[in-house]
Amino acid sequence: MNKRPRDEPSSSLASAQKRQFGAGGGGGYGGQQGYSEERNSARRVADHYSARSNQTLEERENSPIIHLKKLNNWIKSVLVQLYARPGDCVLDLACGKGGDLIKWDKARVGYYVGVDIAEGSIKDCMTRYNGDTDQQRRKKFSFPARLICADCYETRLDEYLCEDAPFDICSCQFAMHYSWSTEARARQALANISALLRPGGTFIGTMPDANVIIKRLRETDEMEFGNSVYWITFGEEYNEKVVIYLFIYNNYLYVSFHY
Repeated sequence: MNKRPRDEPSSSLASAQKRQFGAGGGGGYGGQQGYSEERNSARRVADHYSARSNQTLEERENSPIIHLKKLNNWIKSVLVQLYARPGDCVLDLACGKGGDLIKWDKARVGYYVGVDIAEGSIKDCMTRYNGDTDQQRRKKFSFPARLICADCYETRLDEYLCEDAPFDICSCQFAMHYSWSTEARARQALANISALLRPGGTFIGTMPDANVIIKRLRETDEMEFGNSVYWITFGEEYNEKVVIYLFIYNNYLYVSFHY
């Protein structure tokens, strides 16, 4: 699929504030209920990732979770190599600072659009794409790219990407769970994916395993658990909630209730 070539990635940073947080009703689902709370939550996520600077190789190797990071990178590399085809048009939701650009380059994709809520991450991604950093040794990637700062779980992306769509492949790596804070955001995330993928296109994504999280919660008497590098806290409203497991065995759907 041929897209208009670009020597450098374009970016919609000038209108980032409006598009990130849906000013004027940017999202296609839900009303105003809880809107301010979700907007503030999204802003905190954006500020957190914008404040994180690119690390040197030595700093990354000294991270207490370096082995987890390497595992995550291996998983993403496998997914890209399995499903991306030469010349594919790629939509990368929550693209971050561009850490997966090399993976897409190795897959020889033809065009790339990255979307992220954090303006700082988009700027770092542009720097990495242009090769203006010590971490990026190559001068040019083999594909043209477009970078957009927006909350892809609230903004109707088809309004901004009508000239770029349809995409052959959509990717959302270790970030899809951010959309599940409300049903409206989850629906908007799925609506963006389905609206922008071509018929027969491929969506790949990774996210935490909910069954593992619930299992850990049931094993503790508290409403939180974690260790020195992470923690998960549940509000008191979850004390009385019923956890429902759905699973299929021998073509039958089973429902299991746990209190």
